[in-house]
Amino acid sequence: MKQQYRQILSTLKPFVKWAGGKRQLMPVLNENLPKIFGTYHEPFLGGGALLFHILTKQNKQKCSLSDLNADLILSYTVIRNRVDELIHSLKIHEKNYYKDSKSYYYSVRESNPGDEIEKTSRLLFLNRTCFNGLYRVNRKGKFNVPLGKYTNPNIVNEENLRFVSAILDSNRISIQCRDFEAVLGDVKKGDFIYFDPPYQPVSQTANFTSYTDKDFAYGDLSRLVKLCMDLDAKGCKVLLSNSNSADVIDMFSKKPWKINKIQATRSINSDSKKRSGHFELLIKNY
Repeated sequence: MKQQYRQILSTLKPFVKWAGGKRQLMPVLNENLPKIFGTYHEPFLGGGALLFHILTKQNKQKCSLSDLNADLILSYTVIRNRVDELIHSLKIHEKNYYKDSKSYYYSVRESNPGDEIEKTSRLLFLNRTCFNGLYRVNRKGKFNVPLGKYTNPNIVNEENLRFVSAILDSNRISIQCRDFEAVLGDVKKGDFIYFDPPYQPVSQTANFTSYTDKDFAYGDLSRLVKLCMDLDAKGCKVLLSNSNSADVIDMFSKKPWKINKIQATRSINSDSKKRSGHFELLIKNY
């Protein structure tokens, strides 16, 4: 059993490709983790790359996870509680996709299943087959990304889904759908909070904040900054990722915040030549 669990920890990875995902930045994020902390909180969960990295290092870590994207949070709970049913549904998607990929993709994209398994299966299917794995919805909350150009997409990815299910199946891990400010009511002194919000635009054409049907606007950034100050006052350790934006730098320019500029790639840019050479910020109070 121990050997099987070690295998899970060594191969575990996010089950969704998420815009702004942090897998490529894991070495630098790991270097910036606090040495000791209490509960780990992640209020913009997304693909959970840092979460899974932390759990591979300390599988008994207590975690409080949340996101405002209801479909995403549902997918975490379905994988935790009903992974066999989910895998069965994904295998049906896979079979139909290979019969007529274009027609089937757009029929699934237009669908709106009410069943929890089918909702999650749809999200994962679209994530595996859409353009660049980009999750984006319009003002009506409707997924609107075109079909990607894949020869053999890994639609089911059964092994990793089972690994994720096993690691999430713990009473030490809570998963909730809620606004990021709610974390303030949960934290204790010494807890560690990682914020990876939709990034502030660095130009007029670089604004991508549509992970839900509500954009993450300047006012939300102001709320986040105030929350970080309140968490610091409570004695919490705070780490925040954001774009190399003048607004963000200005808002975190005073003590106790330390701002590090790090090099990053943009895995969802349609032009592969424009995916490198970018910088973003890591901000922390410890």
